[in-house]
Amino acid sequence: MIEEQRERRWERFNGTDLSSRTVLIIGLGSVGSEIARVSKSLGMKVLGIRRSPELSTGTSLVDGVYSLDTLHELLPKAEYLVLSAPDTAETEGIIGAEQIALLKKGAVIINVGRGTLIDELAMIEALEAGQLGGAYLDVFAKEPLPTNNPLWSMPNVLVNAHSASTSDKENARIVDLFCQNLTRYLNGEPLMNVLDPVKGY
Repeated sequence: MIEEQRERRWERFNGTDLSSRTVLIIGLGSVGSEIARVSKSLGMKVLGIRRSPELSTGTSLVDGVYSLDTLHELLPKAEYLVLSAPDTAETEGIIGAEQIALLKKGAVIINVGRGTLIDELAMIEALEAGQLGGAYLDVFAKEPLPTNNPLWSMPNVLVNAHSASTSDKENARIVDLFCQNLTRYLNGEPLMNVLDPVKGY
């Protein structure tokens, strides 16, 4: 659509919709849970992977919550793979050539987690071969993404400069969170969004 608009070419086409499609979300934290909510509202079947599935809340958002050791069983079901996990020793490089090959042919990868979660070279090869139908990428192994990286010019890839979470309301939200935590701290109450140095997030 972007290319046709740029060329001022009117060309009708058949699209598709997300109803009844399966999305697998790796990382069901605050971001992944919101992705699950939106996906469910579009009629998708939502599967999620998280470090501790037993801690999942809001299970109406997902059709199943699993641990990372079930990844190879779940990948063949996925038409969309969303990566929203943090970069930890456990998640680094979890999607490589072997995992990409398990996805349905034409599957789409969406990475809003960290660039280190996926083998970029394997993803590029799968995109070129048609194993992957597309990729929507906000994060990369090396940032800024080098100008000679083939992802820039691939017609089935959208590149975003690590800005998916950046909003004109972001600073106000950060200040609000800080003020809430300051009040909690002064009142001796538990803080919100505390970093766990053992987990790494």
